[in-house]
Amino acid sequence: MKRTFTLLIALACLTLAGCGFSLRGSQALPAELQQVALSAVKPHALLKRELKARLKVYQIPHIEASELAGSANTVLIRLQPETLERRLLSVFSTGQVAEYELIYGVNYQVVFPNKEPLYASFEVLRDYQDDPDKVLAKSRELDLVVSEMRREAADRIIRQLARQASGQ
Repeated sequence: MKRTFTLLIALACLTLAGCGFSLRGSQALPAELQQVALSAVKPHALLKRELKARLKVYQIPHIEASELAGSANTVLIRLQPETLERRLLSVFSTGQVAEYELIYGVNYQVVFPNKEPLYASFEVLRDYQDDPDKVLAKSRELDLVVSEMRREAADRIIRQLARQASGQ
């Protein structure tokens, strides 16, 4: 019985590996791309800071774009200012806003060595319930939600970078 179970597990792993399945976040940059250079329109952009932290988690070497000295194996990511918009979803009977949809927009450009720049943009969406009676707590919650959205955006940039690099 134990041997059959082990055989089934091995067969399932081989099937998943054979179809190209990989866990999210396990993709690395191709070996010919040695590091990533980051640049942002705003020097202290929070998305840039989060992207640096996420690159460190994925063990992808990175440098500042100002340190880029014509390295042939460096990918440049140019971040544009991120946007945060709120869309009204519902109101209380008193007319006060009850719920928003937060829209975190990201625009960036990726420049691979000896290639044309690739432009990309996407949005991260979250629903946010507002309570006018708990302004301080809701303000802190909003900061946490936006921080989570920024982390998700950084992870998404890295996943798209790995996919674009393998497609080059």
